[in-house]
Amino acid sequence: MPRILITLGDPAGIGPEVVEKALASGLLPSGFDFEVLGEASGFTPGRPDSRSAQAALDALEASVRILKSDPNAVAVVTAPVSKETLQNSGFPFPGQTEFFAERFGIQDFAMCLSGRTLSVGLATIHIPLAAVSTTLSEERIVTTGRLLADFACRRFHRTPRIAVAGLNPHAGENGRFGDEEARIITPAIETLNRELPGVFSGPHVPDAVFRQAATGEFDAVLAMYHDQGLIPLKLLDFDTGVNVTLGLPKPRTSPGHGTAFDIAGKGIARPDSMIHAIRLACELA
Repeated sequence: MPRILITLGDPAGIGPEVVEKALASGLLPSGFDFEVLGEASGFTPGRPDSRSAQAALDALEASVRILKSDPNAVAVVTAPVSKETLQNSGFPFPGQTEFFAERFGIQDFAMCLSGRTLSVGLATIHIPLAAVSTTLSEERIVTTGRLLADFACRRFHRTPRIAVAGLNPHAGENGRFGDEEARIITPAIETLNRELPGVFSGPHVPDAVFRQAATGEFDAVLAMYHDQGLIPLKLLDFDTGVNVTLGLPKPRTSPGHGTAFDIAGKGIARPDSMIHAIRLACELA
C-alpha cells in the first residue's frame, strides 16, 4: 500500500504525543500505511537541546531519503521542530519548508496553510517584516499564485477563486500609503490572469479580504507576508490548519502549530491539527 511518512519533530515537544494520538484516533483514511520516523524516548519533555534537535533533523533527512528512493512512499507529514534549537546546531534553513525545497532542488516553492475556514498562500515567508517590501516581487507573487491555484484546484475540485491581498493599509489607497500595489502586485495579478483567466482578483484591502474568504466569497487568499496570512488563519482554524509546502514532487504537510514545549509531557496536547495534516497528505497523494 502507499506509505505516508510521519516525522516526530523535536522529541522534547508535543510531536510524539500528537502523532501517537492521531494514529490511535480512528480518523485516518484507510488504504495507507503510516510509518513513523524519529526517536521519542530518552528526551526530557519541555527541555529541547542539541540532542533533540539532532533527532528531529535525522528524521527529516530519513524522510527525504525514503521519498526519493521508494515510489510507495507518497507523502510526508512533519511534526513541529524548534527552529531556534535546530539553527543553534547548525541547521542553515529558516524552517522545514526551505529544508525540503533545498533537498529536492526546488526553486519555485511556497508555503500554504489550509484549514476548515481559510486557505492562504504566502508570497514571502520567514523574513523580517522590515524586509518584506524590498523582497516582494512580481515574479514571487506570480510563482506563489500558480502554486496556490494548483493546490486549490486539487483541494476543492473546481476552478478556484483566489483573492490577492494588498500589502499596505487600504491596499495603498491609490498610492497614498505606498506604491507596491500599483508597482508590483497589480502587474502580477494581470500576469496570472493571462495564464489562468478569471482566477485571481485584487489587490484587496487586507483588513477585509480574509472575512470575505471566510464567508465563502473566495477559496483562498494570496497574502504578501507571513503574519498577514497566518494571524487570521490561526484565529479561525487553529485546530484544523495544515501547513503545506507547495511545489514539491511529493506532498509535505505539517500541523499548523509549534512544539508547545510548555505543555509537552503533560498528556493534554490535542491531535486535531496532526489528524488533519495526515488526512490532507493522503488526499493530495
